[in-house]
Amino acid sequence: MTHILNKQVSQKKILITGGAGFIGSHVVRKFVTTYPAYKIYNLDALTYAGNLENLRDIENQDNYTFIKGDITDDTFIMNLFETEKFTDVIHLAAESHVDRSIADPLAFAKTNILGTMVLLQAFKKLWQDDWKNKRFYHVSTDEVYGTLGESGLFTETTAYDPNSPYAASKASSDHFVRAYGETYGLPYVISNCSNNYGPNQFPEKLIPLFINNIIEKKPLPVYGDGNYTRDWLYVLDHAIAIDKVFHTGVNTETYNIGGFNEWKNIDLVKVLCDQMDEKLSRTKGESQKLITYVKDRPGHDLRYAIDANKIKNKLSWEPSVTFEEGLSQTIDWYLNNSIWLKHVTSGAYKTYYDKQYNK
Repeated sequence: MTHILNKQVSQKKILITGGAGFIGSHVVRKFVTTYPAYKIYNLDALTYAGNLENLRDIENQDNYTFIKGDITDDTFIMNLFETEKFTDVIHLAAESHVDRSIADPLAFAKTNILGTMVLLQAFKKLWQDDWKNKRFYHVSTDEVYGTLGESGLFTETTAYDPNSPYAASKASSDHFVRAYGETYGLPYVISNCSNNYGPNQFPEKLIPLFINNIIEKKPLPVYGDGNYTRDWLYVLDHAIAIDKVFHTGVNTETYNIGGFNEWKNIDLVKVLCDQMDEKLSRTKGESQKLITYVKDRPGHDLRYAIDANKIKNKLSWEPSVTFEEGLSQTIDWYLNNSIWLKHVTSGAYKTYYDKQYNK
């Protein structure tokens, strides 16, 4: 099956799961604003990381609908698909924080594995006799590949070797998507992306956590010796890549999405500290004094690095900003959106849904 979606199809009804989260909200905004002829449905359970304040600017657009719901509720999901008849799914909803997966692996298995299967089953039941111009797009992570040594890159053919409950749950969901494609002919694409950063990220992840801690002059907890290496991608570039894969990717293919941008954690933190000192008019080196080395977490992967040449060569996508530029823009966003940050860190953002939708 090598079907490529026609970008001009106007009757698309796209379900985007997890669309109130960090990456999901940027994808929702991208599709709502770029494709006014599409109907975009944002399904989110609004757990701790789902925040409708992320989408205030587009929530009243005619082609946008928000639906509160849990992807693991098979009755709800089946009824939703039968009622709305979504032509496509872009599946981003997931538990995604490694530390939380170590504390509660069953929650990750439920959302990431069972939730994906419920969506696949509903999509299959609705369209199994008419796959034309339909697509199930599963958004995954580079963590399914495990860890690298000091050299080498993850490619689309790298064997899966997950080391955390989070990575194992995403690897399993990837396998089920492929299985539905092979067994039932379901038209799918998968992308595996490196670490994202940018506006609206919940401050449990490294960059927004440290931005907030630097603002408040709190310790900056760095795992182990700080030499763990990650490839970083600006979230707006990821949204553009998802647009490319959705519209021009080939069914049954996987696309690795990365920033060509490796950083050791400690080096990244020092650059972040220096930029924050400059933007906050503090003495250079002041924020680096907040760095505190803490006990390493179990199963910590040494290095992730993506070979993104396939999506670059086949779909004409590559990152548009350097890491330093993206980091500067990210810091500026958090400094200019102190109310958003306050709401998120205090839990007040959870009241927005009731104010907006339970009138």
